Amino acid sequence: MSEFLKDERIVLASASPRRKELLKYITDDFEVIPAEVDEHVDLIIRQDKIAETLAIRKAKAIDESGALIIGCDTIVLCDSKIFTKPKNRADAFNMIKSLSAKTHRVISGVCLKKDKKIKSFSVETQVTFYPISDEEATWYLSTGEPFDKAGAYGIQGYGSVLVKKIDGDFYNVVGLPVSRLKRELIAFTSEGN
Repeated sequence: MSEFLKDERIVLASASPRRKELLKYITDDFEVIPAEVDEHVDLIIRQDKIAETLAIRKAKAIDESGALIIGCDTIVLCDSKIFTKPKNRADAFNMIKSLSAKTHRVISGVCLKKDKKIKSFSVETQVTFYPISDEEATWYLSTGEPFDKAGAYGIQGYGSVLVKKIDGDFYNVVGLPVSRLKRELIAFTSEGN
């Protein structure tokens, strides 16, 4: 376990297997308690703050006194449209085709909460896709990979072949901005000590 977290009980408020794997780069001593929250957001919230708003909502949904709760959410933005997880195969196909030959923004919001103390932040990475034919999109859907991922692709898997370039944190696109999170955790746990 990371020395700076040795006295903390840590709870990851996410069911994402990717986030669970990524958090192990910081500490392997944590619990997973998925947050069940309404993910609908008001249109008055700026698009680049939606993921952070949902991360705060997830962290607040876990009531574990004395525990350090980590809430996280990731969205994809392209042409002012929000791409969350696809509803079905047709939705996934349309998302992939909408991202074809374009640069989109992947924004992860993270919230740290311990009792009444809360800190949140967002990390953005820009991802550019190659042009994607209908045949390639259909092949990608056949892998089964896109259906539980924001934007309908996984950069760490078969979806890597769709990506021309990225500008920013690779792990943010996977679902958890690990390096920024570690630094925020150090600051969060040392404040007031």
